Amino acid sequence: MAKLSQDELLEQFSEMTLIELSEFVKAFEEKFDVEAAAPVAVAPAAGGAAAGGAAEAAEEKDEFDVVLTAAGDKKIQVIKVVRELTSLGLKEAKDLVDGAPKPVVEKVNKEAADKAKEALEGAGASVEVK
Repeated sequence: MAKLSQDELLEQFSEMTLIELSEFVKAFEEKFDVEAAAPVAVAPAAGGAAAGGAAEAAEEKDEFDVVLTAAGDKKIQVIKVVRELTSLGLKEAKDLVDGAPKPVVEKVNKEAADKAKEALEGAGASVEVK
């Protein structure tokens, strides 16, 4: 297969429907074990800081959000852990778990985020730290 230039690839993508492009992105993510970043996440960094400044800001990040992406098979255990990590009641914790992906704890330090992630994954949940 001949190697396509960036312009040739863009031309191919411009001919695809949104559904075809969405399916391509999913296949690309699975093949290369990556996740496509939302363009909104890039916008603040591009707005005022140079690329080097944005990299330094990412390293110095001191507030993290722990986001529940999926409850997994042991939903009751995950609800219990959510209740331990937050001050939510049973119904609110269940609604949070049912509504995944949802943030469980927000704006915490790295250590607290890692502990929350470990506890949730130990209960069988899928978690992201942002």
